[in-house]
Amino acid sequence: MVGGGVVGPQDLDLALTIAPRVVAVDGGALPVFEAGLVPEAVVGDLDSLPDNVRATLPHSIIHSASDQNYTDFDKALRAVAAPVVVAVGFSGGRIDHQLAVFHTLVARAAFPCVVLGETEVVFHLPRRIELSTRLGDVVSLFPMACVTGRSHGLEWPIDGLAFAPDQYVGTSNRATGPCVIEVEGQGLLAIVPRRLLGEVTRALGSLPADARWPARVE
Repeated sequence: MVGGGVVGPQDLDLALTIAPRVVAVDGGALPVFEAGLVPEAVVGDLDSLPDNVRATLPHSIIHSASDQNYTDFDKALRAVAAPVVVAVGFSGGRIDHQLAVFHTLVARAAFPCVVLGETEVVFHLPRRIELSTRLGDVVSLFPMACVTGRSHGLEWPIDGLAFAPDQYVGTSNRATGPCVIEVEGQGLLAIVPRRLLGEVTRALGSLPADARWPARVE
């Protein structure tokens, strides 16, 4: 899934090695077009889709979603039927857009998604994940809700901590080697090195149905 934020020179190529089917979110069609690709769908309110790009696209792949109660990222994530989404072009740029993306990762936790950044990847933690982190790797845990958990392989274990946005956050923890993180509820984002993109994507994409967080009732 490609958005209209910052798309690094290798981001799209890297994502395509893991997730070869492309969906553009509004103005995200531009970097897809510039890469010589045609997305399977373009989703959003289309206010950022350049006219010259729109003119080259088949009408059938354009899906207008004008509901302003939700961001285009939110709408697109719910519209895609995939075991996991790799999101490119949703980091950097405007801070409010970035915060909205983080909100959606939690609000739509039933739709696993990994956001690719310049040096890191961000994702909503499932109930349990094992990561092949290395000694000294930064593993930041940022709560978007009140949540507790357990860990093995982190310099500062999270056992017994009550994470909350206005109380306790886990910025700049460090791995002592491979790590395991378990959480008791929804709402904890993990920020880990970019080289773990494939591993994280495979882990989230292979979750059985009963291990996924439930969909939020609208």
